[in-house]
Amino acid sequence: MVTRPLLPDLDSINNQLEDVWENKWVTNNGPKNKELMEELKNYLSVKNISLFNNGTLALILGIKALGLEGEVITTPPFTFPATVEALDWNGLTPVFCDIDESTLNIDTKIESLITDRTSAILGGVHVFGNPCNVNEIQQIADKYNLKVIYDGAHVFGTKLNGIPIGEYGDMTMFSFHATKLFNTIEGGALVFRDESLNKRLNLLKNFGIDNPETVELSGLNAKLNDVQAAMGLEVLKVVPEEKYRRNQIKQLYETHLEKISGIRIITIHKEEESSYQYFVIEIDDKKFGMSRDSLHERLKEFNVFTRSIFIHYVVILNGIKNCQLHRRKIFLPLIKR
Repeated sequence: MVTRPLLPDLDSINNQLEDVWENKWVTNNGPKNKELMEELKNYLSVKNISLFNNGTLALILGIKALGLEGEVITTPPFTFPATVEALDWNGLTPVFCDIDESTLNIDTKIESLITDRTSAILGGVHVFGNPCNVNEIQQIADKYNLKVIYDGAHVFGTKLNGIPIGEYGDMTMFSFHATKLFNTIEGGALVFRDESLNKRLNLLKNFGIDNPETVELSGLNAKLNDVQAAMGLEVLKVVPEEKYRRNQIKQLYETHLEKISGIRIITIHKEEESSYQYFVIEIDDKKFGMSRDSLHERLKEFNVFTRSIFIHYVVILNGIKNCQLHRRKIFLPLIKR
């Protein structure tokens, strides 16, 4: 299930913007930014959060803040390219671990890939809202003293065994892109365990500027502005209703699809455990009697539009060509809003 961007009532956005216009503080950690940060801390049940103007820069600078070196074990190209590109921008060598066939997340055969140059595990995306095997990954990381980073672009608000997903690992990135359940049109955030990282992240996303006379380190311009934050404050208010609506649609899909031979439902988490960001199915051509692409075309006749996902990313980074090319017969059914 892919949807149009979640947009709140326009009058509520205008009210937020009137505040911004009145105080004339549109960026550089303004009042809307601070307010959104506190609201997200409460919603995600996390202690430490830093907001960014997009999820990719959040991940790049989060990795930078951790001071990683050498190799980082991560998922193969069955993810959005930004996950691995964040390693390349930090001069790190990705070591690709295959995906688990049942969950499509990074396989926990990570330990066989660890060398004396390994500094972290980047758990790829919690794919389509299905959390990685966080407990086993953490056990491996603790054994070898490695950092654990998660790309949480698909799991906003997700819980695992009642624990907020951002509580796992050393750091989790959330994307607030318009395609996500919660959005600020463009935006992102890092939640992190070590409170001392907060100062470094604030420097990194603001050119490294510590005060008007001192540039402490080399940074970027990656701040979430107050117009984006104003959008986020109103979107967050309608997320619970949207999740409820998507849950109803998911149940309807499951009722009619789960007994059809050749269709496997990928997005399995329910109730408060799920982000309800996507509803994803996998097609077995032989059992179903039709290929994914043929079904994609057929469904158009009924105004049901689908989208193939993670088809063929081949990544060339640090002189290493990744030949683990995954072609999964997966697509996201689209419900028209």
